[in-house]
Amino acid sequence: MTNNNSYEKKNFRTLIESDGIGRVEDRLNIIDAFLDTEDHVTLEEFISLLRDRGFEYDSDFVKMCLNRWVNQGFAQKKTFEGQPPRYEHRHLGKHHDHMICTKCGKIIEFSDNDLEIMQERIAAENGFHMLQHKMEIYGLCDQCLEERDVLTPLSRAKGGEEVIIREMIGEKQDKARLISMGFRSGDHIEVINNNGEGRIIVGHGLIRLAIDRDSAEKILVDLAPRRRARYFYPGRRKFRNRKRWPFRRFR
Repeated sequence: MTNNNSYEKKNFRTLIESDGIGRVEDRLNIIDAFLDTEDHVTLEEFISLLRDRGFEYDSDFVKMCLNRWVNQGFAQKKTFEGQPPRYEHRHLGKHHDHMICTKCGKIIEFSDNDLEIMQERIAAENGFHMLQHKMEIYGLCDQCLEERDVLTPLSRAKGGEEVIIREMIGEKQDKARLISMGFRSGDHIEVINNNGEGRIIVGHGLIRLAIDRDSAEKILVDLAPRRRARYFYPGRRKFRNRKRWPFRRFR
């Protein structure tokens, strides 16, 4: 355990001895295990870590401890899209943001002082006093990108991805139907929503389309190169408003 964690444990002992709840040693065992991991752990994952140390605690008791630490400022509870709640350390005076892989669930912490300064500047230029903020970037980690096929059906693209149509497969009538919907090889597509079942919502030009999964299987795409930020331009005060897109639905 680092010196900083040892100090936090002493700080924590003082707090729990004064709150009168009891089970001080059990709670110290739990905080000791929590401070020894740098991972973003779910309740179930943390209980498994405790078992590895030889502790068998009721899940309700462990959950109560974790949530109490959140209230006392020792931990943060994070809810990332598509994942159960996770707990991580809250280090005083330090801030970091997260990148979350939508395929494998990997969470990467990062910090950038220039980014923090820019956010403070944007808030100040808009007359806004910032109290707190968070940034969560969703995408694919380097390992999942390496494992990804160069061409993949549109049905397997993740929400938020920008892709390029490279090929349309199937029978002649299938291709003709896709062309009648406005799809062409080389078109850029933004995947708005793909929850793994039902229709896929994509942005095509200035139009939203709802595509059935069978049709999406016949559209082969690859990732589009990331374009530079479209909605904020350095030197301007405001974020650029995105136009409302009309919505079209195809059966």
